[in-house]
Amino acid sequence: MHATIHLLRKSDFPALRRRALRNLQVNLGYRCNQSCQHCHVNAGPNRTEALDADNAALIVQVLRRGGIDTLDLTGGAPEINPHFRSLVTQARAAGVRVIDRCNLSILFEPGQQDLAEFLAEQRVDVTASLPCYTEDNVDAQRGDGVFEKSIQALQWLNRLGYGDPDSGLALDLVYNPLGAHLPPAQQKLEADYKRLLGERYGIVFNRLLTIANMPIQRFGSMLVSKGQFADYMALLRGSHRDDNLDGVMCRDTVSVDWQGYLHDCDFNQMLGLPLGARGDDEEHPRMHLRDLLANSDALTGQPITVAAHCYGCTAGQGSSCGGALTSTSHAVLA
Repeated sequence: MHATIHLLRKSDFPALRRRALRNLQVNLGYRCNQSCQHCHVNAGPNRTEALDADNAALIVQVLRRGGIDTLDLTGGAPEINPHFRSLVTQARAAGVRVIDRCNLSILFEPGQQDLAEFLAEQRVDVTASLPCYTEDNVDAQRGDGVFEKSIQALQWLNRLGYGDPDSGLALDLVYNPLGAHLPPAQQKLEADYKRLLGERYGIVFNRLLTIANMPIQRFGSMLVSKGQFADYMALLRGSHRDDNLDGVMCRDTVSVDWQGYLHDCDFNQMLGLPLGARGDDEEHPRMHLRDLLANSDALTGQPITVAAHCYGCTAGQGSSCGGALTSTSHAVLA
């Protein structure tokens, strides 16, 4: 994938600058109980990279300093990391909103039997992956038996109050396309999800977030192997909308990798592009959590590192970790 990464780094994507930092997205490690086809992290059961205690402590210090509204925990399966629960409780004690990007089947892994209750007790927002409402499509993307576990996990979360608009326990679902095309209109697909999951399984949730697949790591390798990489990049670039530039999450988010180094987003993290890098500047000094702790305001107004994969966030209705960016009535579909 080195040649592909080189191609992604050379791009005419529009220049962007940072606003004030509000969200800290932390990748707690690449180990996961699943190995999904669309995974831009290339996560799986055999990965060993994991955030350690020292960097977890630095994250807490950054949160306690103030200014951060949201701690967004991702992976791999973030819950596998031994410091996950401590980070959650300390962030919540500091008044910070916490998002757990949960693959749902993790609730049935050894040692996680009380995970759902813990999340509810801490009032953590759950953003859960469910790339389709049919068993065949989910299992094809995520592995045999994952759909059944996902449904059981959602029903479990519902029993605890998640998805009930009066409970304050937010449950959002995430849709990723199965192949090399853009997500459909978010609003219409959300209506379909709510109707079918409700009718078939009695499941309720708050929002559906549609996220485009990024041509990085496992999904990028699949595109290359099928001869679809160039066509997919052309689709993303041809579907770009300037309207989406203002809403991309890198404007007010910093992505922290498992070693504590900073990136503009999780995708740049996977490409080895540190915060502040330009083009092929692989020797750019890497900023660390310690630098963020020393002066978080220094990032405001700074250029964001962009590359060709950034078109994945601005294509069609737009795409971020918070779902579509613009009105679905203008979405470009494939």
